[in-house]
Amino acid sequence: MSDILTHTEDGVCTLTFNRLDKKNSITAAMYATLAEALRQAQTDDAVRCVVFQGHETVFSAGNDIADFLNHPPSEPSAPVFLFLRALAEFPKPLLAAVCGPAVGIGTTMLLHCDLVYAGDNAAFAMPFVNLGLCPEAASSLLAPQMMGYHRAAEALLLGEPFMAEAALEVGLVNRVLPPTEAAAYAHSVAIKLAQKPLTSLIETKRLMKQPHMAAVLDTIEREAQTFAHLLRGPAAKEAFGAFMARRKPNFAGL
Repeated sequence: MSDILTHTEDGVCTLTFNRLDKKNSITAAMYATLAEALRQAQTDDAVRCVVFQGHETVFSAGNDIADFLNHPPSEPSAPVFLFLRALAEFPKPLLAAVCGPAVGIGTTMLLHCDLVYAGDNAAFAMPFVNLGLCPEAASSLLAPQMMGYHRAAEALLLGEPFMAEAALEVGLVNRVLPPTEAAAYAHSVAIKLAQKPLTSLIETKRLMKQPHMAAVLDTIEREAQTFAHLLRGPAAKEAFGAFMARRKPNFAGL
Protein backbone atom coordinates (compact mmCIF):
# COMPACT_ATOMS: atom_id res chain seq x y z
CA MET A 1 0.00 0.00 0.00
CA SER A 2 1.20 3.49 -0.83
CA ASP A 3 2.74 5.71 1.85
CA ILE A 4 0.59 8.54 0.46
CA LEU A 5 -3.06 7.77 -0.17
CA THR A 6 -4.91 9.94 -2.70
CA HIS A 7 -8.69 10.02 -2.86
CA THR A 8 -10.93 12.48 -4.68
CA GLU A 9 -14.64 12.71 -4.02
CA ASP A 10 -17.21 15.52 -4.20
CA GLY A 11 -14.54 17.97 -5.35
CA VAL A 12 -12.22 17.23 -2.42
CA CYS A 13 -8.81 15.63 -2.93
CA THR A 14 -7.60 14.02 0.29
CA LEU A 15 -3.88 13.30 0.69
CA THR A 16 -3.24 10.97 3.62
CA PHE A 17 0.10 10.20 5.22
CA ASN A 18 -0.07 6.40 5.45
CA ARG A 19 3.11 5.27 7.15
CA LEU A 20 1.89 4.87 10.67
CA ASP A 21 4.53 2.30 11.67
CA LYS A 22 7.13 5.05 11.04
CA LYS A 23 5.01 7.81 12.61
CA ASN A 24 4.23 9.07 9.11
CA SER A 25 7.82 10.22 8.65
CA ILE A 26 8.33 11.44 5.10
CA THR A 27 10.79 10.02 2.56
CA ALA A 28 12.07 11.58 -0.66
CA ALA A 29 9.73 9.31 -2.61
CA MET A 30 6.78 10.57 -0.55
CA TYR A 31 7.74 14.18 -1.25
CA ALA A 32 7.82 13.39 -4.97
CA THR A 33 4.37 11.79 -4.71
CA LEU A 34 2.98 14.80 -2.84
CA ALA A 35 4.45 17.26 -5.34
CA GLU A 36 2.96 15.34 -8.27
CA ALA A 37 -0.41 15.02 -6.49
CA LEU A 38 -0.56 18.79 -6.02
CA ARG A 39 0.40 19.42 -9.64
CA GLN A 40 -2.38 17.10 -10.79
CA ALA A 41 -4.90 18.59 -8.38
CA GLN A 42 -4.06 22.08 -9.63
CA THR A 43 -5.11 21.25 -13.20
CA ASP A 44 -7.86 18.73 -12.44
CA ASP A 45 -11.27 20.38 -12.82
CA ALA A 46 -12.76 17.70 -10.55
CA VAL A 47 -10.63 18.96 -7.65
CA ARG A 48 -11.78 22.14 -5.95
CA CYS A 49 -9.74 21.88 -2.74
CA VAL A 50 -7.17 19.61 -1.06
CA VAL A 51 -7.05 18.20 2.46
CA PHE A 52 -3.90 16.85 4.14
CA GLN A 53 -4.38 14.39 6.95
CA GLY A 54 -2.51 11.76 8.92
CA HIS A 55 -3.82 9.51 11.68
CA GLU A 56 -5.65 10.60 14.81
CA THR A 57 -2.52 9.70 16.80
CA VAL A 58 0.12 11.32 14.58
CA PHE A 59 0.21 13.74 11.67
CA SER A 60 3.89 13.42 10.74
CA ALA A 61 7.18 13.00 12.58
CA GLY A 62 8.85 15.03 9.83
CA ASN A 63 11.66 13.71 7.67
CA ASP A 64 12.55 10.04 7.79
CA ILE A 65 16.07 10.50 9.15
CA ALA A 66 17.64 7.41 7.54
CA ASP A 67 16.15 8.24 4.15
CA PHE A 68 17.07 11.90 4.65
CA LEU A 69 20.72 11.00 5.22
CA ASN A 70 20.74 8.64 2.22
CA HIS A 71 19.07 11.23 -0.03
CA PRO A 72 20.10 14.64 1.37
CA PRO A 73 18.21 17.53 -0.26
CA SER A 74 21.28 19.32 -1.57
CA GLU A 75 19.85 20.56 -4.88
CA PRO A 76 16.83 22.76 -5.76
CA SER A 77 15.44 19.81 -7.72
CA ALA A 78 15.27 17.63 -4.59
CA PRO A 79 11.74 16.23 -4.09
CA VAL A 80 11.21 18.13 -0.84
CA PHE A 81 11.83 21.46 -2.57
CA LEU A 82 9.55 20.50 -5.46
CA PHE A 83 6.85 19.80 -2.89
CA LEU A 84 7.42 23.08 -1.05
CA ARG A 85 7.16 25.15 -4.23
CA ALA A 86 4.04 23.25 -5.33
CA LEU A 87 2.57 23.84 -1.87
CA ALA A 88 3.35 27.57 -1.84
CA GLU A 89 1.99 28.13 -5.35
CA PHE A 90 -1.10 25.91 -5.12
CA PRO A 91 -4.00 28.15 -6.18
CA LYS A 92 -6.96 26.26 -4.72
CA PRO A 93 -7.86 26.03 -1.01
CA LEU A 94 -5.57 23.84 1.10
CA LEU A 95 -6.80 22.37 4.38
CA ALA A 96 -5.19 20.14 6.99
CA ALA A 97 -6.42 17.93 9.82
CA VAL A 98 -3.61 17.58 12.36
CA CYS A 99 -3.58 15.21 15.32
CA GLY A 100 -0.66 14.09 17.45
CA PRO A 101 2.94 15.07 16.64
CA ALA A 102 3.55 17.43 13.71
CA VAL A 103 7.32 17.76 13.58
CA GLY A 104 9.50 19.85 11.26
CA ILE A 105 7.82 20.00 7.89
CA GLY A 106 4.76 18.53 9.59
CA THR A 107 4.39 22.00 11.11
CA THR A 108 5.95 24.27 8.48
CA MET A 109 3.74 22.94 5.66
CA LEU A 110 0.74 24.18 7.66
CA LEU A 111 1.95 27.76 7.20
CA HIS A 112 0.93 27.37 3.54
CA CYS A 113 -2.49 25.90 4.27
CA ASP A 114 -5.57 28.11 4.25
CA LEU A 115 -7.45 26.31 7.02
CA VAL A 116 -6.04 23.99 9.71
CA TYR A 117 -8.02 21.94 12.22
CA ALA A 118 -6.20 20.28 15.08
CA GLY A 119 -6.94 17.51 17.51
CA ASP A 120 -6.43 18.51 21.12
CA ASN A 121 -3.54 16.02 21.18
CA ALA A 122 -1.64 17.91 18.45
CA ALA A 123 1.96 18.84 19.28
CA PHE A 124 3.79 21.13 16.87
CA ALA A 125 7.59 21.43 16.70
CA MET A 126 10.17 23.05 14.43
CA PRO A 127 13.42 21.58 15.85
CA PHE A 128 15.75 22.54 12.99
CA VAL A 129 18.35 24.27 15.17
CA ASN A 130 18.54 21.16 17.37
CA LEU A 131 19.65 19.23 14.27
CA GLY A 132 22.27 21.78 13.30
CA LEU A 133 20.05 23.06 10.49
CA CYS A 134 17.88 26.08 9.70
CA PRO A 135 14.16 26.61 9.00
CA GLU A 136 12.60 25.52 5.72
CA ALA A 137 9.32 26.00 3.83
CA ALA A 138 9.73 29.80 4.21
CA SER A 139 9.01 29.36 7.92
CA SER A 140 11.69 31.94 8.79
CA LEU A 141 9.40 34.45 7.04
CA LEU A 142 5.92 33.06 7.63
CA ALA A 143 6.23 32.03 11.29
CA PRO A 144 7.15 35.56 12.49
CA GLN A 145 4.39 37.02 10.29
CA MET A 146 1.79 34.69 11.79
CA MET A 147 2.98 34.24 15.36
CA GLY A 148 4.83 37.49 16.03
CA TYR A 149 8.60 37.64 16.19
CA HIS A 150 9.13 36.60 19.81
CA ARG A 151 6.86 33.56 19.69
CA ALA A 152 8.35 32.50 16.38
CA ALA A 153 11.83 32.93 17.83
CA GLU A 154 10.85 30.75 20.77
CA ALA A 155 9.55 28.05 18.43
CA LEU A 156 12.45 28.20 15.95
CA LEU A 157 15.41 28.87 18.26
CA LEU A 158 14.44 26.49 21.06
CA GLY A 159 12.72 23.97 18.80
CA GLU A 160 10.49 22.80 21.63
CA PRO A 161 6.95 21.48 21.06
CA PHE A 162 3.89 23.64 21.57
CA MET A 163 0.42 22.24 21.92
CA ALA A 164 -2.86 22.75 20.08
CA GLU A 165 -4.23 25.52 22.29
CA ALA A 166 -1.02 27.53 21.86
CA ALA A 167 -1.22 26.97 18.10
CA LEU A 168 -4.80 28.23 18.15
CA GLU A 169 -3.77 31.32 20.10
CA VAL A 170 -1.10 32.32 17.57
CA GLY A 171 -3.29 31.60 14.55
CA LEU A 172 -1.60 28.46 13.24
CA VAL A 173 -4.85 26.50 13.56
CA ASN A 174 -8.48 27.55 13.15
CA ARG A 175 -10.11 25.22 15.66
CA VAL A 176 -9.20 22.53 18.20
CA LEU A 177 -11.34 19.41 18.36
CA PRO A 178 -11.20 15.91 19.82
CA PRO A 179 -8.73 13.83 17.74
CA THR A 180 -11.51 11.53 16.54
CA GLU A 181 -13.37 14.52 15.07
CA ALA A 182 -10.64 16.63 13.46
CA ALA A 183 -10.48 14.89 10.07
CA ALA A 184 -14.26 14.71 9.70
CA TYR A 185 -14.58 18.39 10.56
CA ALA A 186 -11.87 19.37 8.07
CA HIS A 187 -13.67 17.39 5.39
CA SER A 188 -17.01 19.00 6.22
CA VAL A 189 -15.40 22.41 5.69
CA ALA A 190 -13.80 21.17 2.47
CA ILE A 191 -17.20 20.09 1.18
CA LYS A 192 -18.53 23.58 1.88
CA LEU A 193 -15.65 25.09 -0.06
CA ALA A 194 -16.12 22.65 -2.94
CA GLN A 195 -19.68 23.88 -3.36
CA LYS A 196 -18.58 27.50 -3.82
CA PRO A 197 -17.53 29.06 -7.16
CA LEU A 198 -13.96 27.91 -7.79
CA THR A 199 -12.95 31.05 -9.67
CA SER A 200 -13.93 33.17 -6.66
CA LEU A 201 -12.03 30.91 -4.29
CA ILE A 202 -8.91 31.03 -6.46
CA GLU A 203 -9.03 34.79 -6.95
CA THR A 204 -9.67 35.46 -3.26
CA LYS A 205 -6.74 33.27 -2.26
CA ARG A 206 -4.56 34.87 -4.94
CA LEU A 207 -5.34 38.35 -3.68
CA MET A 208 -4.47 37.36 -0.10
CA LYS A 209 -1.27 35.56 -1.07
CA GLN A 210 0.01 37.72 -3.94
CA PRO A 211 1.58 40.54 -1.87
CA HIS A 212 3.90 38.04 -0.19
CA MET A 213 4.32 35.34 -2.85
CA ALA A 214 7.61 36.57 -4.30
CA ALA A 215 9.09 36.86 -0.82
CA VAL A 216 7.83 33.38 0.13
CA LEU A 217 9.39 31.74 -2.95
CA ASP A 218 12.62 33.68 -2.49
CA THR A 219 12.78 32.63 1.17
CA ILE A 220 12.23 28.99 0.26
CA GLU A 221 15.21 29.20 -2.09
CA ARG A 222 17.46 31.04 0.38
CA GLU A 223 16.56 28.65 3.18
CA ALA A 224 17.28 25.71 0.87
CA GLN A 225 20.76 27.03 0.10
CA THR A 226 21.53 27.60 3.78
CA PHE A 227 20.00 24.25 4.72
CA ALA A 228 22.22 22.42 2.21
CA HIS A 229 25.30 24.27 3.52
CA LEU A 230 24.52 23.48 7.16
CA LEU A 231 23.71 19.87 6.34
CA ARG A 232 27.37 19.41 5.39
CA GLY A 233 28.56 21.14 8.55
CA PRO A 234 29.90 19.70 11.81
CA ALA A 235 26.83 20.56 13.92
CA ALA A 236 24.47 18.60 11.65
CA LYS A 237 26.91 15.68 11.50
CA GLU A 238 27.05 15.63 15.29
CA ALA A 239 23.27 15.92 15.62
CA PHE A 240 22.48 13.12 13.20
CA GLY A 241 25.30 10.93 14.48
CA ALA A 242 23.94 11.31 17.99
CA PHE A 243 20.41 10.57 16.78
CA MET A 244 21.46 7.36 15.06
CA ALA A 245 23.57 6.32 18.07
CA ARG A 246 20.74 7.22 20.49
CA ARG A 247 22.91 9.57 22.52
CA LYS A 248 22.75 13.23 23.47
CA PRO A 249 24.58 15.47 20.97
CA ASN A 250 27.55 17.54 22.07
CA PHE A 251 27.64 20.91 20.34
CA ALA A 252 30.52 22.35 22.36
CA GLY A 253 32.59 24.56 20.06
CA LEU A 254 30.13 24.19 17.16
